[in-house]
Amino acid sequence: MEAHAIRARVSGRVQGVWYRRSTQERARQAGVTGYAINLADGRVEVLLCGAREDVEAVTAWLWQGPPNAEVTSVESEEIALAQGEAPDDFITG
Repeated sequence: MEAHAIRARVSGRVQGVWYRRSTQERARQAGVTGYAINLADGRVEVLLCGAREDVEAVTAWLWQGPPNAEVTSVESEEIALAQGEAPDDFITG
């Protein structure tokens, strides 16, 4: 099965509120791999790879985030990954 992949950039109050760790937990529960990293401009970049319905469910959750987050924007795009390019786990950085 080919992995579905989404790259999202999340804006709002998303740094310092456990957003990356909560995204990691949600993604792992859904069987989705990828990463969540802080960007210098205050946004969080998220890569989600896995079955389409699982990736879409986590992408929708990005609008919610953990309790102290205040998400104002989620800009997402579908990206193509070559065979074997999807990460094996979900990491934060």
